[in-house]
Amino acid sequence: MAAVLEPYIYEGGIHKHTLITELLEDMGGYLIQKIPAATEVTLIMLIPKKDVPLIQELGTKLLGKLTSAPLTGTEIAVVSPTLAAHHLPHSACDVAEHLRRDGANTNMIGLARGMGRRVALSADYERRLINEHDIALFSFGTFADCIKNKKPKLFEGIDIPIIATGGPDLRTEDVPNADVYVGNIGRVAHRLRKSEELSSLDIMNQKVAEVVGLMREDMSKDPLSVLPPRVMKEIYEQIPQIEQVLTPAPVTLQLDGLRVKLPYAEFHKKVEDLEFDEGTRLIELARVLPSKMKNYILIKIKRESEVGFAI
Repeated sequence: MAAVLEPYIYEGGIHKHTLITELLEDMGGYLIQKIPAATEVTLIMLIPKKDVPLIQELGTKLLGKLTSAPLTGTEIAVVSPTLAAHHLPHSACDVAEHLRRDGANTNMIGLARGMGRRVALSADYERRLINEHDIALFSFGTFADCIKNKKPKLFEGIDIPIIATGGPDLRTEDVPNADVYVGNIGRVAHRLRKSEELSSLDIMNQKVAEVVGLMREDMSKDPLSVLPPRVMKEIYEQIPQIEQVLTPAPVTLQLDGLRVKLPYAEFHKKVEDLEFDEGTRLIELARVLPSKMKNYILIKIKRESEVGFAI
């Protein structure tokens, strides 16, 4: 039976941080992302639940800090209705940054139609791109009528959970087809740095984490045939070209798959032929697809009920 993994972020000095990663590997955990910055380092990890106290103890000895990161292993689309100045950048950028603090990988998506509400999201390409993520978070403005009566048109064709943010203090049921609405995060001309604004962002992260928790609970009823972090580990070991990718998070985890930032045409066969210790190839366990994002590779892992076994 696979160990239960808990998501955490370690922040501390870069000196001796390899002691943390070595202990994590010995425990059977996974290092999702390593972000060095001068003399500091941030490690985003999945730790076996029973071994968290050991990592905590070692981190304390190294004068670092270990905190829970419930959004680790998720990829969230932060969607702005247009690329116009009145929708970007402040609130949407602060929303994306705050989600990243809890471990999420975020992609900013500005809908490309300048005519805004009438024609935004009319292209199927935009829907497919958003649907490649785990969650779509729509960042709206300050007018209640617009959020309740106009903007829900943008949700049409979105198959993943939808979270909406905006300035007015509305109920979720006031915003048709939204799974969650978070207020007090509207259009402003400054960065969200006041205490009440940061509190609203904390509430947003809490609501997103609740949605992610429900999605994980649903997946536990019919588990994936292989865990995404294990596929990530095999990609790093069997496809050395991934080390040459300069974009952040060359392999991005999702709840039910991964995004590999290599060209599909050149590398999809190598990804399909990844071999696990059990002798199984990835193509038997997952669908390897061309992504709508820069022709990357999108992996969607099949459920145990579809494959007949899990590794």
